[in-house]
Parts: sequence; C-alpha cells; structure tokens
Amino acid sequence: MVIQTMELETVCGVTSALPQNDKIEMAFWGRSNVGKSSLINTLLNRKGLARISSQPGKTQTINYYNINDVFYMVDLPGYGYAKVSRETAAKWMKMIEKYLDTSQALRVVFLLIDIRHEPTENDVKMYRMLASKGFNPLIIATKADKISRNARSKSISVIEKKLGLVEGTPIVPFSAQNREGKEEIWEYIDYFVKEIKLA
Repeated sequence: MVIQTMELETVCGVTSALPQNDKIEMAFWGRSNVGKSSLINTLLNRKGLARISSQPGKTQTINYYNINDVFYMVDLPGYGYAKVSRETAAKWMKMIEKYLDTSQALRVVFLLIDIRHEPTENDVKMYRMLASKGFNPLIIATKADKISRNARSKSISVIEKKLGLVEGTPIVPFSAQNREGKEEIWEYIDYFVKEIKLA
C-alpha cells in the first residue's frame, strides 16, 4: 500500500466518548515499552508521528490514525505500567476494554511481544482476554535485531507455547532498527483492507 495521506484524527482519554468509525480499524497493543510507537512510526515512514519514550506508559490515550481515508491504525495504551498507580492503570484498562467491546469497526488486533523474553503473565492474560472477545491476534515479535538468528526459532516456539496460540497464528519478527518485518506486516494489512468489509 502506498501511503498517500495519514492523520492523527481522534485522541480519546479515559473520559472521552469513543468514535464509531465507518472504516475498518486495526489495533496495536502490547506491554509498555515493547516498541509499539516505534512500530507505527516505521510502518508509516514517520519518525515522530507516534511519540516514543524510554519511559513506559507514554501512550495514555487511544490514538486513531486515519490512513489514506481507507482504514484506521489504532494505538492503544500499553499494559503493565510499572510507574503508574494501580488506580490509573485500572482506568486505562477499563478504557481499552470499552473500546474492544464497543467498536463496531475493529476487526484485527496486532499484539506485540518482546522476542527477547518469555511472554509475561500480563501478555498471556491479555492474549486470552482478546481470544475470549472473539479476536485471534496476530503476533509481532519486536526487537528482533537484539537476538541472533539462531535464537529466533526457540524464542518463537516459547511465545507460541506460553501464549497457547491458535494453530497457524502468524508471528512476525520485527525490528524498528533495520525495518525487518515491515513489508510482511503491510502484506497482512493490505489483505485485511481488501478482504474485510464492514457490514
């Protein structure tokens, strides 16, 4: 897909009313500091569109990026926020669950997992929650440049086993540093845009 236009169209906080869009939404989610903003910036060829921070919990809103006026990339706040209060984290989680439960346009969730480490308890919990809501998340294994090629197959097997993935679930190794995985992710996005129609 050639990106002709992109716009951060809607930003929703914990008290905001969520929009009901008439174009397909694809959500990107993962634990704090897993590389979500870097992924979105890499996919869209923009350095600062999604704000990047070394401090986890930077994304505190649901951000809707309108791409080519054809579909939305939806950037969700990360989970496992170590440096925020339980009360704040609970409010963010409630906001995210409201989005997952009420969006009429959300059809695809990309769940980001750090390839260097075994999925966390929160990763497993969120994957299972998404599955319980009828989603079959595609997995993006971030920071792939940080481990050797030989270690990858083992890491991917660990992710599959720990999350209990549905057989055939794609796992795409991704690196914001060398852009590995970018084209493969776009192939999935292109497919969904062409094949999934909103009723």
